Amino acid sequence: MKKVLFTLGLLFTTAVIADDRPVADKDLIAELTQYCTELAEEDGTDGKELKVFLLECINEELESEDYQPLSKLN
Repeated sequence: MKKVLFTLGLLFTTAVIADDRPVADKDLIAELTQYCTELAEEDGTDGKELKVFLLECINEELESEDYQPLSKLN
């Protein structure tokens, strides 16, 4: 029983820590969108739709700067 409670507590703590990252402001999202759009134009999208490529690219940049990723692009 103690192991179960410990495991659940550890999972809860991990979930809370993941949400502690800040949310990027609109200016940063706009800057990353511009960057990723230029990247797509120069290097291509590896066969992905542009919106899918942009979301993945922006999320990679956000995570590298320790921000929460986006679930969708507006």
